[in-house]
Amino acid sequence: MTDLANDTTPPVTGDAIRAAARRIAPYIRRTPLLRLPAQALGTPCDLVLKLELLQASGSFKPRGAFNRMLSAPLPKAGVIAASGGNHGAAVAYAAQALGVPAEIFVPEITGPAKAARIRSYGAHLVQGGAAYDDARRASEARAAETGALQIHAYDQPEVLAGQGTLALELEEDAPELTHVLVATGGGGLIGGMGAWYAGRANLVSVEPEGCPTLHTALREGRPTPAPVGGVAADSLGAKQVGETMFPIARRFVQQAVLVPDDAIREAQRRLWEACRLVAEPGGATALAALLCGAFVPPEGARVCVVVCGANTDPGSVLD
Repeated sequence: MTDLANDTTPPVTGDAIRAAARRIAPYIRRTPLLRLPAQALGTPCDLVLKLELLQASGSFKPRGAFNRMLSAPLPKAGVIAASGGNHGAAVAYAAQALGVPAEIFVPEITGPAKAARIRSYGAHLVQGGAAYDDARRASEARAAETGALQIHAYDQPEVLAGQGTLALELEEDAPELTHVLVATGGGGLIGGMGAWYAGRANLVSVEPEGCPTLHTALREGRPTPAPVGGVAADSLGAKQVGETMFPIARRFVQQAVLVPDDAIREAQRRLWEACRLVAEPGGATALAALLCGAFVPPEGARVCVVVCGANTDPGSVLD
């Protein structure tokens, strides 16, 4: 594992993120910002929302998927990925755009909306196993058989560099931000964003209490298996954070907080009621930290919440 405390060369650099932004620009959307007064969502401060739920395929994941696929020769066997749903949809979408076959492995907890979206892009879907880690092992075995290119959900430098393009956009569009709240599962998004910001903004990792992967890793000093459960497990339910992102997080993530499922559901409801945005549980998790007090912004903070995914049954938001 690269230790950024002792090694000045990070596993993902700003130059790599700039190159990724140029590479993927024809295929992704530059998602907008929504600036809200505190009373709009009942938060303790005014807020900027980065509306990444409007990204192609419904989450931030195409950034990393496209960058990985455009950075390597694509074999005739195509690409293969394991996912809780959003990464699989992104890989399927990217494979369709680039004209290569895709095979996606997802666990049993992946909901019908995400499974349907993966199939809609023409990918072959294999569903089985209790959690993401089961799907990952099955996909790796299948890749060894077929020779397909593996697109990891969060633990490849090209994937992190692609996800880091979100932070590049955010800093260009809102350079005044002091704090950015990011939902964390395997850590690809916050790892890429940390590599871009490199301390220029305070990154706050927000995880469900049932999926405390980065929280556990930072406490233990290394990526460590953590529990997987709760309403956001299909998108944030990695068993442990990636080796590639961890040294970045240890250096550049200023705080890691946990939120209960009730706060996540409330965040979904408020995004719908105030903004008519349908966010999946994982997509609303970062906002939940402000609503339940897990993160209290300091005086004068200029805060952004990344709303990172929308792949859910719209009716579930008001259940």
